[in-house]
Amino acid sequence: MSEGDPPPHPANPEVALVLGVDLDGVCADYTTAFRAIAAAELGVEQSALPLERSWDFSEWGLSRDQFQELHHRAVTDHRMLRDMPVMEEAAESLWRLSDAGVWIRIITHRLYVNWGHARAIADTVDWLDRNRIPYRDICFLGDKPQVGAHLYIEDAPHNVTALRESGNRVIVFDAPYNRDLSGPRAADWAGCEHLVLAEAANMGFRLQTQLPGLEAGTDRLEPDPTE
Repeated sequence: MSEGDPPPHPANPEVALVLGVDLDGVCADYTTAFRAIAAAELGVEQSALPLERSWDFSEWGLSRDQFQELHHRAVTDHRMLRDMPVMEEAAESLWRLSDAGVWIRIITHRLYVNWGHARAIADTVDWLDRNRIPYRDICFLGDKPQVGAHLYIEDAPHNVTALRESGNRVIVFDAPYNRDLSGPRAADWAGCEHLVLAEAANMGFRLQTQLPGLEAGTDRLEPDPTE
């Protein structure tokens, strides 16, 4: 198997399905978090920065350099990666998938900002812990086809295209900037969970699914009173 190839098709039911999960725009609401910070930095009302935006934020009137500077401030000064809103039902769905036998691999390009890598990594792990997002391992990189997984959940158009051109299966997490991409597509985490289970069955994986809310350890999703 060459570098970047997905793991082989399972030869036995003991092999786990590896699910590559993106963070920003999939588990974490990047647009809402960045919008609040950008509005404060630019001195404008949030309503002037529409949530229905293109991948390059053209609707916000930002050049590439302006976006990079604002993103840098958001990560290093405002600690955005620590405080982003979590997507509804992301933790619950991922716990059910994990309990069913799915190996969850977080894959994120959060080392995009130079000279802030230690803070970005620490804030990312802190956010995952505080929002009770389950995962077995985590990869910080931009070239996602280089990470071996059987199935991916992704919102970025260029990543979806690159992954599919490398022969990978990808579920598109719906966003205004990716609606020209073909499915499978999920509008929310309930849809993601359904599609992951369907794709797993198509690939020959045997998952032990559970009813929502009845799985062992449901209280693990409750905030820790000591935090």
